[in-house]
Amino acid sequence: MAGNFYAVACPDCENEQIVFEKVASEVSCVVCGHTIAHPTGGTATIEGEITDAVEAR
Repeated sequence: MAGNFYAVACPDCENEQIVFEKVASEVSCVVCGHTIAHPTGGTATIEGEITDAVEAR
């Protein structure tokens, strides 16, 4: 599977969670509910700061 996982900090509450770069549905923050990733048919539009790239195994 091609794609990377990123640690993204929520712009509202700064909670950090792991998000796939090619999401198929909207991803919301588990703490405050703010949408942090929108699907685009390719690489997602990510709101918030990408703090780290998680390596594939």
